[in-house]
Amino acid sequence: MAESKINLYYKNVTAEIIGTEHGITTEQLDNIAEETTPIITQINTERKDGKTPYRDLPYKKETVEQVKELAEQLKDKCENLVVLGIGGSALGNIALQTALNPFMHNLDQNQRPGPRLFVLDNVDPDQLSSFLDWVVDKLDKTIFNVISKSGRTAETASQFLIIRKLLIDTLGPENLKNQIVATTDPKQGTLRNIADDLKLKTLEVPDGVGGRFSVLSAVGLFSAAMCGIDIDQLLAGAADMDKRVSSEDFFKNPAAINAAINYHYYNRDKKISVMMPYSYALKDLSDWYRQLWAESLGKTKDLSGNVVNVGPTPVKALGTTDQHSQVQLYREGPNDKLYTFLQVKNPNTKLEIGPAPENAPELAFLAGSELGNLLNSEKTATEFALLKDKRPCLTVLFDKVNPYTIGQFIYLYEVTTSFAGAMFNINTYDQPAVELGKDATFALMGKDGYEQLAKQIQPVTKIEDKFLV
Repeated sequence: MAESKINLYYKNVTAEIIGTEHGITTEQLDNIAEETTPIITQINTERKDGKTPYRDLPYKKETVEQVKELAEQLKDKCENLVVLGIGGSALGNIALQTALNPFMHNLDQNQRPGPRLFVLDNVDPDQLSSFLDWVVDKLDKTIFNVISKSGRTAETASQFLIIRKLLIDTLGPENLKNQIVATTDPKQGTLRNIADDLKLKTLEVPDGVGGRFSVLSAVGLFSAAMCGIDIDQLLAGAADMDKRVSSEDFFKNPAAINAAINYHYYNRDKKISVMMPYSYALKDLSDWYRQLWAESLGKTKDLSGNVVNVGPTPVKALGTTDQHSQVQLYREGPNDKLYTFLQVKNPNTKLEIGPAPENAPELAFLAGSELGNLLNSEKTATEFALLKDKRPCLTVLFDKVNPYTIGQFIYLYEVTTSFAGAMFNINTYDQPAVELGKDATFALMGKDGYEQLAKQIQPVTKIEDKFLV
């Protein structure tokens, strides 16, 4: 039986569907193909030269074996798995969990193929305190996976220090090594030093792979394997997509087409990219995509040092929920957005709608239909309404939601991001704008060496009564 697939459908951005003012004509598409084809060669060359190590993650068999071995070792002793991380150390874990485990995974033991999963990706004291109150008498059955390449990320470090103290106070210092797994740099850094000193179990953040590209490494694979997700199929799907996005034929390369269409519309004043899954399972892939797209493509300067201030703004929506909160704007507001729907042809569950009451015959049209059919009809209806108002729409079509297709999707969008970055002529893989906020946090928290910055921040932090209303 053939493997499940995802495909990119782009007819609904063409002039044939939405007219020449907002649609892409056949001539324009041919020009886009001609301009993009050399970039395919460039991206493939960068990959061969080892400049994009995330491309090799689907083939890292040693990592897979390490993850599986550790998961097998811990699984029977673990009722709760807690990920401490932020950004790329958290969003991929959440997306995989939502996509590939049941909605009631944490509450229903019969639906749970592994431990409960909690991803603590913030430092809100009310949130963390509530969780700690719940977990404090379950610590001996709880594994904490702290994920940080350096160990100096303030949010993750603060979480770790709180958990470390709780474990020492409750279980004793000798048991720290039984309850913590550190995913960090293989050789150096604060967390690596702590892990080696405490003899913690460790996994590696691969060299040269930024957090937002790391979900197919141990960063995302460990929680997936612990929670019963088939990581072999996840990586097989990514490897399958790798072949497709390496094609030198523009019209057979979904990443090249996807990036080129997004780039084309950015330059036609559609600088907002809305991703709208019509599947609850896919909803957190939109969060993952937002970081990937925003952090990779939002840049002040291009590779020549010119100030360009580029970057499409990623927005998430969820069908059908946001038909009732956002679509009014999308149809009648400014035509400044490109829409990407995620649609599942064959939902994993068939659920039939019950009969209408005798006193409500107007509901009879729903009776006997499958709920998945209603969901997909709503997607088509929303797309139709947007197209009537000349709004360009793409669709990523999933045969089914399973580890293989999720692996394909992740890899498709990672490589799409590389293509888009090349088209914008920016560094896709750095994030310099993040550093000032980190440094300002260090200054406000009193870290040595940041005294001058703390003084600069004072006028901003002082609350003046005359401006309070």
